[in-house]
Amino acid sequence: MRQVFSRWPSRATPSARVERAVGRDSGAQGIDDDRLPAWMLAEPDSRAGAWLRAFGRAVPLVLVPAALAYVAGANRDDADARLAGAVAALAIVGATILAARLAQARAASAAGLEAIFERAGISMWREDWSAVGDAVAALRRAGVVDLESHFAARPEALRALRARVIIRDVNRFTVEETGAAGKDAYLGPLDRLLPDTDQTFVQWLVAFGRGDRFFRSEAHVVRADGREADMLFTAMLPRDRAGFADILVTALDVTGFKQAQKRFAVADTELARASRITTVGALSASIAHEVNSPLAAILANAQAGLRWLRRPQPDLAEATAALDDVVAEASRARDVIARTRSYLGNAPRASAPVDLLRVAREANLLVEGELRLHRAAVHIAAEGEIPLIAADAIGLQQVFVNLLLNAAQAMAEADGPRDITVTIRAAGSQVAVDVIDTGPGIAPERRARIFEPFHSTKAGGMGMGLAICRNLVDAHGGDLWVDAGPGGGAAFHFCLPVAA
Repeated sequence: MRQVFSRWPSRATPSARVERAVGRDSGAQGIDDDRLPAWMLAEPDSRAGAWLRAFGRAVPLVLVPAALAYVAGANRDDADARLAGAVAALAIVGATILAARLAQARAASAAGLEAIFERAGISMWREDWSAVGDAVAALRRAGVVDLESHFAARPEALRALRARVIIRDVNRFTVEETGAAGKDAYLGPLDRLLPDTDQTFVQWLVAFGRGDRFFRSEAHVVRADGREADMLFTAMLPRDRAGFADILVTALDVTGFKQAQKRFAVADTELARASRITTVGALSASIAHEVNSPLAAILANAQAGLRWLRRPQPDLAEATAALDDVVAEASRARDVIARTRSYLGNAPRASAPVDLLRVAREANLLVEGELRLHRAAVHIAAEGEIPLIAADAIGLQQVFVNLLLNAAQAMAEADGPRDITVTIRAAGSQVAVDVIDTGPGIAPERRARIFEPFHSTKAGGMGMGLAICRNLVDAHGGDLWVDAGPGGGAAFHFCLPVAA
């Protein structure tokens, strides 16, 4: 079971397994894929609930004999009987007072929690995930370990499950912060607020299936006014099946923070661009200086050679020497250009062991905003353990970025779900990657040309993206090709050798 992939990772450890279920120390925090999470193995009731039931069973055992003793004493005149009756009466009164105090304590506790919920200066939601808990439990007991891959192959099942999460309540701060007319704007199925482009819901399922204690992730939701907002959600996850009925989730609006990040990124990009322009200017000046000198020498020697040849008595020795100087200076100019091409060319990149699954997820985060604009939903799945490959992570990240954006743009006019499925798997001595969309696909007669430089089917496209992708994959000893997807869309495939 893979860990939750989030921009805001949690350091909280997975919950421990139940000792009697696994035959180990219940304090162990490790987690194995073949073991069920603690909440599936825990007793259905909490310790407090068990204590209250025990008290409820004990009270009748005290009160009934006491009441009988009181009745018996009432029919007798001796002092012992009257004493027994008095003790019984006191027991009845004490039990009644204790029960009333317990009821008051429980009511006060509930009122205190409700006050915290309503007065908190952060958005808080109470959600019912019971259907999700049942579904995850059924899958885990059926032997499904990799929930992410399971639902990547079944996006409709994922959408249906999302609709079964019910928002039961939100606090007043949520209503005030978002300007909603009332709580009703948020209550109901989660899929009303979580758009189809969200990629975090499946990570909740992964966290449940692993038995994590804590969940934190960023998602974009539709606010009551119809606008999308970036939210940071956090929650302590259930310890037993009953806990799924009332999960308390805190939500922090990070839209302004994200916009500031984008502004800083744009400024950083402009600064880098200015730096590149300055570098190119300096490089151009250097090239002009170095090439200008041999060109001037070539011109002077060629003119001198012509003068020696045009004399009434041509001086062949001097003309030959001048032409030799022309050849030497031309060779010098050629070397200047060769050094420049070497500087600007693709020098061999340093390779390191790379986790291709992580590269794919990071590339997805880089273009998440553009994918959202095209209403494209990305599903990333890895089949089994994926070996590391020796590669340049930045270059391969660019391959994923190009393929994801091309898929999203190809589905821009498509009706219905716009799904991009990225599957990564081991294939012998290679790692194979499939990027499949639900768009119109690519005609067979066009597939041979789409990797050619300057061949583009998009208005305003330069036709270099796929050519660069193929060159990058080729440089790593792999191959990139395209065919039809199972649903009629385009299916891009590439494979890379496993690191030695």
